[in-house]
Amino acid sequence: MGSRDPRVDAYIDKSADFARPILTHLRDLVHATVPEVTEDLKWGMPSFMYKGILCGLAAFKEHAAFSFWKHGLIFGTDRPEDAMGSFGRITKLSDLPPDDVLAGHLREAKRLNDEGVKAPRREKPPEERKEPAVPDDLLAALETNSAAMEHFHAFSPSKRKDYVEWITEAKSDATREKRLDTAVEWIAEGKGRNWKYERK
Repeated sequence: MGSRDPRVDAYIDKSADFARPILTHLRDLVHATVPEVTEDLKWGMPSFMYKGILCGLAAFKEHAAFSFWKHGLIFGTDRPEDAMGSFGRITKLSDLPPDDVLAGHLREAKRLNDEGVKAPRREKPPEERKEPAVPDDLLAALETNSAAMEHFHAFSPSKRKDYVEWITEAKSDATREKRLDTAVEWIAEGKGRNWKYERK
């Protein structure tokens, strides 16, 4: 049989008036549907454990949230955008699906944990690589050497950025000029800024 954690009682007691009946109802439904669950606090919020995290509750100033740990496997990719959790901002019990529907989701979450299915990792969208702004003096220096210009344009954005930052971070004009000369020499040979440390 599962167990209840007094810290969850304290969390619910400290929650806003509107949230207490919502949290209490969800807690009771979880225990009724999956009697083996135990309770814990994860990241300061009540969590229900069954062979790993099953689901969790949270209360905020103006809304509550109920989250399934394996939301993507239960609901697909759809997720409310207006709040954390699997059902968006919950301000009253009628914001939740009917109990039998919620119980079905809980049984599915239990099945996934029974079978050891891992929660899918959230894919981060690939970051758009911004092309570094090439300073005029570096561009002018590259134009004096066709091989350097050709290699520079063939470099990856990160390699170009390394050179741009090295030039623009020079503390004095003399240092900058010296770096420009060195940069053109290295770039003409197809070398990256950190070529000395690159694996051969």
